Amino acid sequence: MTDSPTIAVLGGTGDLGGGLAWQLAQAGYTVIIGSRALEKAETAAAALAERAGKHVRGLANPDAAAAADLVIMTVPFASHKPTLESVRAAVQGKIFVDATVPLVPPKVMRVQMPQGGSAARESQDLLGENVRVVSAFQNVAADHLNADDAYLDQCDVLVCGNDPEARETVVRLSEELGMCAWHAGPVDNAAVAESLTSVLIFMNKRYKFPGAGIKIMAGKAA
Repeated sequence: MTDSPTIAVLGGTGDLGGGLAWQLAQAGYTVIIGSRALEKAETAAAALAERAGKHVRGLANPDAAAAADLVIMTVPFASHKPTLESVRAAVQGKIFVDATVPLVPPKVMRVQMPQGGSAARESQDLLGENVRVVSAFQNVAADHLNADDAYLDQCDVLVCGNDPEARETVVRLSEELGMCAWHAGPVDNAAVAESLTSVLIFMNKRYKFPGAGIKIMAGKAA
């Protein structure tokens, strides 16, 4: 993919971020791992580069965001606002994909939405209208993303955001990684995808699922 964007994964040292970075590298994207700690980012990048056979950089979050064309954030909710504040200047004019889920340990199986309505809505408010915030990837299990033989066609992605072209970019990106993605409306609708994660965690525990996801079933045309 010679014309593909460089993608930074902030929180790429974690399970979800690491899994997305792995899938992106396999798909031919230039990947930058971002972390609060430079050394941690460099270590994760070296491990991914060895696994994928690709060049992967590791940078502190603000530098990773500045060096990328498109930014994906996968940090824990406790780090959500500090991370946004640290990269705000670096992401102006860019598509910013927020995969954050507002989980509040230890009660991660209970839906607990933030005051702003959703993590993605809070990202849009804090980063400003010059940043095209898109919500995606909250309902894809990290174990699936990290697998060598992932069946990602079984994982649907709800893509929310106020800018239709930015949403379409993320829909296409998801499809290139093997997932089925759907336009799901403006950024405020991200509350649905974010809250579903707690439901899926509950179901994983109750039914011993290895990583439940969602599947959109289209009805028959009239």
